[in-house]
Amino acid sequence: MTYDNTLKYLVEQYPEDFIRYLLASETRDIQILKTELNQEPIRADSVTFLQTANQILHLEFQTLPASTPPLPLRMLDYWVRLYRQYNCDIEQVVIFLKPTNSEAVFVDQFTARNTSHRYRVIRIWEQDPEPLLLSPGLLPLATLARTDSPQSLLQQVAVQVSMIEEEATKQSISVCTQLLAGLVFEPELIRQFLRKEDMRESTIYQEILQEGLQEGRQRGLEQGLEQGIEQGIEQGIEQGLEQGIEQGRQSELRLVIRLLTRRLGSINSQLQSRLQELSLAQLENLGEVLLDFASEADLMNWLNTIEN
Repeated sequence: MTYDNTLKYLVEQYPEDFIRYLLASETRDIQILKTELNQEPIRADSVTFLQTANQILHLEFQTLPASTPPLPLRMLDYWVRLYRQYNCDIEQVVIFLKPTNSEAVFVDQFTARNTSHRYRVIRIWEQDPEPLLLSPGLLPLATLARTDSPQSLLQQVAVQVSMIEEEATKQSISVCTQLLAGLVFEPELIRQFLRKEDMRESTIYQEILQEGLQEGRQRGLEQGLEQGIEQGIEQGIEQGLEQGIEQGRQSELRLVIRLLTRRLGSINSQLQSRLQELSLAQLENLGEVLLDFASEADLMNWLNTIEN
């Protein structure tokens, strides 16, 4: 989810960069469309309308090769809904972000008995980084591109980020670069070239974090309420809310552990057990302060303070 939100932000803020890279087209006459498609709602990653060309660019970003339902069926479903709603040419592109040998990243069509649907597939780790280094909106993706020297590429991206003149833009691109670079680089190496302060100060990072926490809570509450209704109104709502809150706490716990792992590396089982005992409020507090941690010792000191 973090990577999805990061890339959705980049496409919405820099649609011309992605259109130039993927369609080899220069146009500013564009419109960002709703990503929730009607009927039983499903949500695409990015949908952009090129008004002059009467064309839609639909992007899906994948960190994992497998999905439910399978990606080829999802792409057909997206295409049908988009075409029925807008009745124009649709260019679909799936961008796989993380290197893998899975055969799924080489599939570029859906095929059934009487139906065949094709779309483009880009494995970003096979792509030349040079075109990605030319535009601010594509710089974060450049960290994942083809290279014989990953550290040199990361340094090159960091230099390009530092040359962005507008400070707010530089900070946002720096944060997105750090988040995506986390797919292939260790946190310590990323911090050598990009400022960790950008993460703490960035509104886009806080929005991504809060959206993840709110989604976890909401899903937990919804599941709990649904179960509660089945068990009886009075007793069910009480139990459902309790279960929903606990599921929301578990979702927040998983997110905090992922952020800690990216920040500090693998978290030992003893510390993970202590994290399991934290309340929802304590987990929220930890999510705000963990960016200041430099080692496991900082996490242990924080836990000791909380427990005391």
